[in-house]
Amino acid sequence: MRFSILFGGKAGQGVNVLSNILGNALTKKGYYVFISRDYQSLIRGGHNFNVLTFSEEKIASNDSQVDMIIALDENTINLHKKELKKGGKIIEKSGEGNMYFAGRIFKALCIEFKVLEEELKELKFFEENLKEAKEGYEETNEVMCKVALKKNKLNFANGNMGISEGAIKSGIDIYYAYPMTPATNVMGELAEKQIEKNHIVIELESEVAVINAGIGSAITGAKTMIGTSGGGFDLMTESLSLTGVADVPLVIYLASRPGPSTGVATYTAQGDLDLARHSGHGEFNRLVIAPGDPKECEELTSQAFYFSQKFGIPVIILSDKHLAEGLYTEDKNAIITPSKKSTSLKRYNSYEVDEFGCATEDAKQIIKNVDARLKKGKEIEKEAERFEQYKIYGNKNSKNVVLFWGSTKGAILDAMENIDAKFVQVLYLEPFPMKIKKELEGKNIILVENTATGQLGKLLAEKTGIFIEDKNKILRYDGRPFLADEIKEEIRRRMK
Repeated sequence: MRFSILFGGKAGQGVNVLSNILGNALTKKGYYVFISRDYQSLIRGGHNFNVLTFSEEKIASNDSQVDMIIALDENTINLHKKELKKGGKIIEKSGEGNMYFAGRIFKALCIEFKVLEEELKELKFFEENLKEAKEGYEETNEVMCKVALKKNKLNFANGNMGISEGAIKSGIDIYYAYPMTPATNVMGELAEKQIEKNHIVIELESEVAVINAGIGSAITGAKTMIGTSGGGFDLMTESLSLTGVADVPLVIYLASRPGPSTGVATYTAQGDLDLARHSGHGEFNRLVIAPGDPKECEELTSQAFYFSQKFGIPVIILSDKHLAEGLYTEDKNAIITPSKKSTSLKRYNSYEVDEFGCATEDAKQIIKNVDARLKKGKEIEKEAERFEQYKIYGNKNSKNVVLFWGSTKGAILDAMENIDAKFVQVLYLEPFPMKIKKELEGKNIILVENTATGQLGKLLAEKTGIFIEDKNKILRYDGRPFLADEIKEEIRRRMK
């Protein structure tokens, strides 16, 4: 069973609250839930919509067709009625608030009203919301789906929550950021817990200030993370080079959205892979890792702190809007790799330095320093092999291989059923896992990316000499995520 509901309305009408209430309730009932958010860069008006899909089996994506539309305004019906399945239902009533619709949905799914009442207790204006919800619940007689209690014990989180939890469990001391969608919510998540968990969250006036303050804190011994999106990361790149020459342990959360420039500020893309790998002048060590779901966000954030502290390097956690803000249900308990603080008292310098940390232009010393960084790079590569640098799903012996990274994971794994292929997810992008070559050689490789140029494909060719044919690249670059049913058909068309 896989059931999808689209919630639509103007910004400010409460589409997020409505879908989150139902998502929380379904998760507590033991159902797997995934919610995607599509919204314009507006505070009021326009058109926003969320799609909630739930199932008894694990899911992490939506489909192109929905079973129910909850229309908080007429525009939602006009825009989305073509996406409604045959026999589907549109719930609408002019002039009603979002809690009225909550009541109607819960009744249509056969969820007891007391479950909704418990969810409403978490919100402001409880009595007003309760009255409104009762009205909607009592008006509805039609049953669309019967939700029963399941035994699954699940968490309900998005990628930003996973990043925050991983940072807390790694012992973060300080987080700096300047607000930029879709990374902003990490600041909120960490700020809510800073007293309880004994860390500090500081919002500064610009991304330049953020990275420089981060460097300053890191060299004093504080476990430090900063967060931004692509446009903000652009501004940080000069100081990124400073971390490379001065051995500064800094964790950087880069949550991508479509570029260049402002692009499409509230939508999704994976176009910052090249940016993360190549930003900064000169040659220096860095780690670039890319989680594909909230649990991996937590795990890889912990690994980011581990590598930054052990080797004194910048580590970039690469995400995007779809993963950062999409809500997933995950089995509880992520594995955490603890890291110790490694920063020692010494002189930090943006110049090449001598043995005392003083600036130098001596040729022999410069060679010595560069060679030391190259040696460290080899040590990082060796250490990275201790971790799961890529994952394999599906038929490991298939001649067809679907290669992907990051947030495309959800739709791809949901599309796996009845596809005879090996699915390879890359987690470590820098250093690149060379052992992956044996999984790909002689195979029909199908690349899936939210980019226009296939940046993972270019990385693969650079590192291994394996080229993916253009006809085998499934690329989406309209700011929207992949959908499970559509990606299934695209993969099948390219299989041998």
